[in-house]
Amino acid sequence: MALKAVHVSDVPNLDQVPENASLALYSSRFPKGVEMNLGAPRIPKFLVIGHRGSGMNALQSSDRRMRAIKENSIMSFNAAASFPLDFIEFDVQVTKDDCPVIFHDDFIFSEENGTVFQRRITELCLSEFLNYGPQREPGKEGKLLLRKTKDGKIVRWDVENDDPHCTLQEAFEQVEPSLGFNIELKFDDYIVYQEDSLFRVLQSVLQVVFEYARDRPVIFSSFQPDAALLVKKLQNTYPVFFLTNGGNELYYDVRRNSLEEAIKVCLEGGLQGIVSEVKGVFRNPGALTKIKEAKLSLLTYGKLNNVPEAVYMQHLMGIEGVIVDFVKEITEAVSDMIEPSGGAEEDGSIMQEKSKPEFSQRELSFLLKLIPELIQL
Repeated sequence: MALKAVHVSDVPNLDQVPENASLALYSSRFPKGVEMNLGAPRIPKFLVIGHRGSGMNALQSSDRRMRAIKENSIMSFNAAASFPLDFIEFDVQVTKDDCPVIFHDDFIFSEENGTVFQRRITELCLSEFLNYGPQREPGKEGKLLLRKTKDGKIVRWDVENDDPHCTLQEAFEQVEPSLGFNIELKFDDYIVYQEDSLFRVLQSVLQVVFEYARDRPVIFSSFQPDAALLVKKLQNTYPVFFLTNGGNELYYDVRRNSLEEAIKVCLEGGLQGIVSEVKGVFRNPGALTKIKEAKLSLLTYGKLNNVPEAVYMQHLMGIEGVIVDFVKEITEAVSDMIEPSGGAEEDGSIMQEKSKPEFSQRELSFLLKLIPELIQL
């Protein structure tokens, strides 16, 4: 689907967008020391980003950490803020009455009179969405919240510390203001979206962001290539990253099927970087050189990012940040292994690293060749 350029001045009800929005504004939207130019953000430090706040919920996992706090909640976001994170990542969808809400799954599940039913998030109005799960009002009981697991089972969404659903506006208002937001623009993988549909969703999100973000660092990202391209055309204030599985799964839209295709999307639309599933990078380390040559930034996500050694390997490879579930453990590991020296230059190019293995360039090259075998291509 070809997208025409849409200027901010053509977007109704986006009064909050500064008339002089430009790439120069990026520098105030990132942690201190991060600079922006016409290509990728200059990120002098290794970023650690909390996945859905303090980590995603894996309800059938034997690891209690995966059920400690409700994902994508104000509680989870503020719990993450107690650690030395740079950003939290969360998923935003827009209800049918045009309110951006934070929820990962395409469908919400519940049960009534013994019958399980599902509703698509984007087909609910805000009041319906907020009526599932714990409620803000004392004594009020919400609808039972269930979740469909990857293997198709329907289970109770039970966590040790529960919290009500929230809107994007509430996140801006109630989460520690120094914590950056990586806003994933969430769309269904199995729907072909028309431009007017994408436009309505992105307009609703941008209205909230420009009204409430203030000086908070913000990054947009999306697996939906046309959404990523369009949100970049609609604004120049915040960087946009294209999300990809890096070839681990194949989709009808070929733009989603490899790191090489992701590079093309970014160059086509002037996006600032790529967020890839980490196995996609480890299986194809040569793509990292192409990403750097294209002057793009690279972040990663995935289960391997909960392993400190895998995170450190990415630092050695030149990847600029990781999205993680085990926020406490990975921030501690990064602090221990990758710490700026007191005498570092302003651009952060001089790094003092402790408790780290020492690799020669030859050994590092060997490891990069070995990794694809280790993760069972």
